[in-house]
Amino acid sequence: MVESKRIKTALISVFHKDGLEQLLASLHKDGVKFLSTGGTQAFIESLGYPCQAVEELTSYPSILGGRVKTLHPKIFGGILGRRALEGDREQMAKYEIPEIDLVVVDLYPFEQTVASGASEADIIEKIDIGGISLIRAAAKNFNDVVIVPSKAEYAALQNILDKNGAQTTLDDRKWFATRAFGVSSHYDTAIHAYFVGK
Repeated sequence: MVESKRIKTALISVFHKDGLEQLLASLHKDGVKFLSTGGTQAFIESLGYPCQAVEELTSYPSILGGRVKTLHPKIFGGILGRRALEGDREQMAKYEIPEIDLVVVDLYPFEQTVASGASEADIIEKIDIGGISLIRAAAKNFNDVVIVPSKAEYAALQNILDKNGAQTTLDDRKWFATRAFGVSSHYDTAIHAYFVGK
């Protein structure tokens, strides 16, 4: 297992764009390639950085009113592929699955939507599927992947980028994975509480 890993490709797909500019600038400066969806892709490109659309990679459009965007083997294979396993590497090459080394994502504002008194239909649409799946996949593969599960972790990643460039240690990646499972646990607990209270 290689302890130190270089970030070469980042999948960035966030609901809230605030606070992202400095991270993008540092990642771009270090030669990190961006992969994104919809509004986040437009935001990245508006700052002058090249960004590949997820749809271009997967050859599949965003469907079902945006419910299905990132849920594709070329995305999840790129996150979950174990770089140390020859079999995984061979399959990734065979199916043209790129390695994704960093995932920056946040979740639809479920709790805020409930608190606003929104309709049940609006609340249900704020149950994140793609984002939570990306968080779990990237956190599971912390040996190879950095997961930034909310903007609360931007400063920690920025600190690493400032000190070491786009390079992380295994301890760094474990720390982010721990934060990620905390985010996913809190999110699912909030959804469960909503359904229990209905």
